[in-house]
Amino acid sequence: MVNGVGRTLACIVLLAVLILLPSATGFAQDRKPTVVAMAVEGAIGPATAAYLDNGFEQARKQGAELVLIEMDTPGGLDTSMRQIIRDILAMPMPVVVYVHPSGARAASAGTYIAYAAHIAAMTPGTNLGAATPIQLGGMGGPGEEKQDAKDKPQPANTGERKAVNDAVAYIRSLAELRGRNVEWAEQAVRGAASLSAKSALERNVIDLIAPDRASLLRQIDGKVVKIDGKARMIRTDGIRVIALKPGFGDRVLATITDPNIALILMMVGVYGLLFEFLNPGSMVPGTVGAISLLVGLYALAALPVDLAGGALILLGLALMVGEAFAPSFGILGIGGLVAFVLGAALLIDTDVPAFQVSASVIAALAVAGVLVIGVTAKLGIRAQRMRVETGEQGMIGLHGEVLDWEGRSGHVLAHGERWVATGPENLECGSLVVVEAIRGLQLQVARPS
Repeated sequence: MVNGVGRTLACIVLLAVLILLPSATGFAQDRKPTVVAMAVEGAIGPATAAYLDNGFEQARKQGAELVLIEMDTPGGLDTSMRQIIRDILAMPMPVVVYVHPSGARAASAGTYIAYAAHIAAMTPGTNLGAATPIQLGGMGGPGEEKQDAKDKPQPANTGERKAVNDAVAYIRSLAELRGRNVEWAEQAVRGAASLSAKSALERNVIDLIAPDRASLLRQIDGKVVKIDGKARMIRTDGIRVIALKPGFGDRVLATITDPNIALILMMVGVYGLLFEFLNPGSMVPGTVGAISLLVGLYALAALPVDLAGGALILLGLALMVGEAFAPSFGILGIGGLVAFVLGAALLIDTDVPAFQVSASVIAALAVAGVLVIGVTAKLGIRAQRMRVETGEQGMIGLHGEVLDWEGRSGHVLAHGERWVATGPENLECGSLVVVEAIRGLQLQVARPS
């Protein structure tokens, strides 16, 4: 009996060990240090900032050892760049910015983000710099390390000087925070200077050069960085990489925050609502139009919109809608089209090429506007030539039937109604008459010709 109980207990213990062993192994694996890796490609905008913000949040939840941002960007919007930098500075773990792969660049906004990182690294054959506000300078080419003072873009007015000085102060503060080359940081803003990977390392602009991600992780193992004033050693031995790609929401945001798409959505929305108003009850144009208009407005709210451009677009749309409801033979429509084209050209308040409204899109929307105005004007002219079907004028020319008649007056049935009428003498009951005029509630009728 005792031996049977002992065997039973032994089997239970063995079963518990077999069940708990995989969990313990998985727990041990989960305790390995992790790095959340994200890739930034193309211009930096609201979608990029949202994507990185999601990655930073995931890194916090998982207690990651560090965050890795692999970057290849020509620059982007100032508002999105500053949001990303604020997120980096608030991170409780190191953030590594890696200009990768070979041939990539961290120009303009990318330079600021690299300066904000705890560790900045580059792949051979990459470059960074050209951080001048783009209205003044633009972007330098790879390997452009020096620039004569006379060739440097000079601020033309007080507004530009304020923008440059603000940018200089911002990048200098980041350089001082991370212990990087402050003088060159200022040159990158004032003179649009650029550096290759080797020159950037020699000038203390970056921390290291690595040909690939594995080499980068090996080189930063054991490095010490400061976070909230405290030293923290990076451990990458056996580190597990979690590659985080943009989610569905990030991809949708990237699509709709393209100013061209946002403008097209707005126009689809306006035309959809217009067709719904002209044909009440059709439902589909109104539904599609309302959704498109709201999505387009949401996208524009995330972009730096010029108020004058937005006002011109709204004026143009109002005039084109007015053409549909009060046909002016194209006068309102043409004025609205001109206002719309001017507004679209001025809509986005930035000179970043990736966030400019394409001239081809403006032309296509203008052609669509011309077609809508043409169709509206044609319908208006046709309506002017059509016979009036309602009101007093609609009664003229209608046929009626004499109900009773005495002398030169009687009653006739016209338009399904019994009317008092005057007309020729001796009309017979049941004979047909034509309405020639209407005076108050009395008809003037005559025999059909």
